[in-house]
Amino acid sequence: MKEVTMKIVILDTGCANLASVAYAIRRLGHEPIISLDANVVRSADKLFLPGVGTATAAMAQLEQRQLIPLINSLSQPVLGICLGMQLLADISAEGDNVPLLKLINAPVEKMVTKGLPLPHMGWNQVQAQEGHPLFRHIADNARFYFVHSYALPVSEYTIAQTEYGNMFSSAVAKDNFFGVQFHPERSGAAGAQLLKNFLEM
Repeated sequence: MKEVTMKIVILDTGCANLASVAYAIRRLGHEPIISLDANVVRSADKLFLPGVGTATAAMAQLEQRQLIPLINSLSQPVLGICLGMQLLADISAEGDNVPLLKLINAPVEKMVTKGLPLPHMGWNQVQAQEGHPLFRHIADNARFYFVHSYALPVSEYTIAQTEYGNMFSSAVAKDNFFGVQFHPERSGAAGAQLLKNFLEM
């Protein structure tokens, strides 16, 4: 019997980490498609929404590429990575209160770090919600790689949190939308396991 191949699509947001996300997925034995074609995106089994840079530029790219209504209409599992997670929220304090995708009812705020430098860059512990499938087979307080100055506060949508001056959401979930503030594609074995978990959801 022929094995059914999972269709994995990385939304072509025009950001710089598309290639590294694709490489991390290939290392798990899958061949992702990078696309902004609505038919390709809608037919995906799993979707990735990567993002680096500013919320203003990222939302402008999504609007220019006509991806906003498409993303809002998706029913399959979607994983936002770094800025991609922030884009799922309501509004970002970055720039002039940038409106976002409004899929998760939470704001993106500038981090209050109590004297620690911004951006928050490097490895930090992630305290995941016990039993959440996204963190299956990942050790408690595993370390992941972060690069950011803005974050979602801890809320009802938080499935993992991290401390950097204050606690912030390092992973969120609502319905079929998931987001991680860290870069799983740069986070070694723990990051690879998280990507594997998402693909198996």
